[in-house]
Amino acid sequence: MTRSFTMQASCDSAPTSDAGEPLLCPLQAALATRPDIDSYDDFSRLALALLRFIGAAYATGASDCWEAAYRFAEEAPGIADSPLLVARAAALVRILRKERPCKLCFMPPSCRRLSKDEAELMRLLAVARRKQPGELESTVGQVVGSGKEDAATRAVNALALC
Repeated sequence: MTRSFTMQASCDSAPTSDAGEPLLCPLQAALATRPDIDSYDDFSRLALALLRFIGAAYATGASDCWEAAYRFAEEAPGIADSPLLVARAAALVRILRKERPCKLCFMPPSCRRLSKDEAELMRLLAVARRKQPGELESTVGQVVGSGKEDAATRAVNALALC
């Protein structure tokens, strides 16, 4: 309890801008720059939830996470082939885990905020859904690194067009 009070007190006593307005503490500033889940459409929110369940399955090894992903996809309105959607989300997570130099960070499925990695995944999904030639490959290259785009680009496209 003291810790949160201390953190709040340090944020409250943050320096002010030249205009006299208080500056956000670093944590608040970081959260303010990332979108929350409500800024996405239904399909993107569904894909994010599936990516989170699958990320949790890889992180914990718990089969319940896989079951939750399938159940969530089955209950989503307008999804004709929910097992295919889960498989495509899993393929993307698997490829990114292999190609990225660091681990992916997923928030819990019920969280309203996005981690930096999740925001990047949502950006990839949005770019793929726009279907602009060459744009996706360049964006994927920024996420996984140059020379590793092929499999990740195919996986993002497959999920986006499901």
